[in-house]
Amino acid sequence: MAARRILQLGDPVLREISAPVADWRAAAETLRDLDDTLAEFRRTHGFGRGISAIQIGMPLRIIFLRVEETVYELVNPAHTWQSEETFELWDDCFSFPELMVRLRRHRAVRVRHQDGAGEWREFTAEGSLSELIQHEMDHLDGILAVDRAESPRDFATRAEYLRQRVSGG
Repeated sequence: MAARRILQLGDPVLREISAPVADWRAAAETLRDLDDTLAEFRRTHGFGRGISAIQIGMPLRIIFLRVEETVYELVNPAHTWQSEETFELWDDCFSFPELMVRLRRHRAVRVRHQDGAGEWREFTAEGSLSELIQHEMDHLDGILAVDRAESPRDFATRAEYLRQRVSGG
């Protein structure tokens, strides 16, 4: 298919709640578009592991992840369990690539979903994969990382975040 425009912070579509997928042809096309869009974003920005359909203007419960060499196609995903233990991290988003947000995520989650062929699957994710899945699943419910910040002090531009990490200051 093709790389699509990624909706940016302030676009009201990002706040919509995504609908369950029933049309598997549309799901397959959307997954291809998400793959192409993720690849293009990584090429132009140098980072990125996942994207949800709502970020390209498709309010469907679809997430595409590429973590190292592993591809995850999550259709109609739902949390079936979340660990009580949480951790703090600085999160970023394709919809506001120059902004970093400090927030908390569950250390581990279990997710039930359909794959690209419609088969039901379930798996447990921990650490960075867990946080990525939580970030993308939030998108499906119209929730953005900026909504998860614990205080107004938990924001930084990407440039300042990187400057502090490199200089230690």
